[in-house]
Amino acid sequence: MSGKGKTLPEMFHRTVEKFPEVPALVGSVQGRYHSITYRHMAEKVRSFGRGLLAIGVRSKDHVALLSENRPEWAIADMAFAHIGAVNVALFPNIPTGQVEYIISDAGAKIIVVSNRAQLKKALEIRNRNKHLRIISMETPPDGATDIVTYDGVIGLGESSPETDTEFEKRTHNTRPDDWASIIYTSGTTGDPKGVILSHSNFVSNVEAAREVLHFQPGEVLLSFVPLNHVMGRLVDHYLPLSTGSTIAYAESLLRLRQNLHELRPHYMLLVPRVLEMFHEGILATIAKASPMAQRIFNQALSAGTRCCRLMEHKQTVPFYLTFLWRLADFLVFRKIRTSLGLERLKFFFSGGASLPLAVAEFYCAFNIRVMEGYGLSETSPLVAVNPVNLLKFGTVGLPIKGVEIKIADDGEILVKGPNVMEGYYNKPVDTAEAIDKNGWFHTGDIGQLDEDGYLEITDRKKNLIVLSNGKKVAPQPMENKLSESPFISYAIIIGDKRNTITAMLAPNFKNIRDWAENNKLDLDLHDNMAIASHQEVVRLIKSEIERLLPDLADYEKIRKFSIISEELNVENGALTPTLKVKKRILLERYKDVIEAMYR
Repeated sequence: MSGKGKTLPEMFHRTVEKFPEVPALVGSVQGRYHSITYRHMAEKVRSFGRGLLAIGVRSKDHVALLSENRPEWAIADMAFAHIGAVNVALFPNIPTGQVEYIISDAGAKIIVVSNRAQLKKALEIRNRNKHLRIISMETPPDGATDIVTYDGVIGLGESSPETDTEFEKRTHNTRPDDWASIIYTSGTTGDPKGVILSHSNFVSNVEAAREVLHFQPGEVLLSFVPLNHVMGRLVDHYLPLSTGSTIAYAESLLRLRQNLHELRPHYMLLVPRVLEMFHEGILATIAKASPMAQRIFNQALSAGTRCCRLMEHKQTVPFYLTFLWRLADFLVFRKIRTSLGLERLKFFFSGGASLPLAVAEFYCAFNIRVMEGYGLSETSPLVAVNPVNLLKFGTVGLPIKGVEIKIADDGEILVKGPNVMEGYYNKPVDTAEAIDKNGWFHTGDIGQLDEDGYLEITDRKKNLIVLSNGKKVAPQPMENKLSESPFISYAIIIGDKRNTITAMLAPNFKNIRDWAENNKLDLDLHDNMAIASHQEVVRLIKSEIERLLPDLADYEKIRKFSIISEELNVENGALTPTLKVKKRILLERYKDVIEAMYR
């Protein structure tokens, strides 16, 4: 039976029946991890769902969920699915204004929040929207009135026997084509749009993903990517809940290293930028080691990289090279993996943006598989993925079962399948533009299928630069290549309707400070502006551009560049919650800098 005929509650209850005593969710309470079994989780889902019924949540109501990854998030989402409510999940690190925009656009009358920081946002919004009801996972501060607690909702469900029959009725009446969630896109180029995804969208994607991502019952997935992000929703939530795997929640980026040691996961989904940060951290540690240790590490890495490249091209790996790689793994890589808490890791899964080729090869040489995939909010999300034993670097893998991919005449990637969204909420014109009359979703990405059927992403269609002489330049491959530099965190290639290509670069200030100290530069290391404008730093960045982009056509070459003194992050509006650059925002913020490069 295909996912088209199933709902999320049906999927969940099959797992509960098979693995009732397997730990389902593992969360941190006051610095210590505690687990609940699938049977216990099902009881919580039932109680929370009945409590929502008791406070008047109706079928098809839109309920906002503003929370970090934690067991209560998973229980709330599954309770919504059981009673026919629609989950409008929000990134926990977005500002109050964006939360209010999404709540208003989605028409949500109830919001479930995690902690006091999120509660503060909800209270500010309620001051302007008196009809908004708030449920708090944690005890609200004194003076915060008319707030129901998460435990209070559960208690209400347990003490309201009349809701039991209604809960069963709602669950039974939920249909595969009913809406499960409205997921708002990150908004790198404009206001976010609400993507409507049904139960069958998600379940079909889970079933196709299970054939490639082989999660096992009781094995640990460490959840780090926000669960309201569509890739997090699939890989860190619905997929493990369908296989009986154990979901453990990372506390924060700052505690990620410790959480890895505490939980020793078998699987983990990360966005490319975090994988790059791990990569940079390992190299920075090695750079501080003795010359002998550095030489041993580099030789080990070289052997591993050579093996990976031969394997990728399906060529025979000579015995001596295999022996060197295994020896390198035993003497070097295994110790580093253990020191990072990755000794049980079977694979990382990467999605949400392109993974630089050098980073993918580094992890392969390190004997850590990174399964890079491709998907969008509008495709629930998975479209293609690299099989764990058939990785092809620089691609996002093969189409998953049941999903068709074709390339339009202009190079745009088109997708058709049971995973394609119902449409954009309250945006029929945008929906008609995105999904054509034959059911093909137009992704807005440019790419190609290679001779083996692997999908390669070239760039976003809207990102293609057309120079004033008519030449076209794809900026994303150049930006990805520049971000391989230890001294460049983000790059933005500029030149549309101009006569030459320029670049705006956000430096990796930590690595540049270390480099400046080692080179004894006369420089105030606490002053980002002084660092960005220092002649030697400019010379260093120029050499990195030349090193990483040596073979460009003449019209593609970067004629000028600017180093910005701002550290890009989510809080200052420069990055999306999944750490992608908001180009439109930065191009406006630095328009004077850009114009200066073209004078």
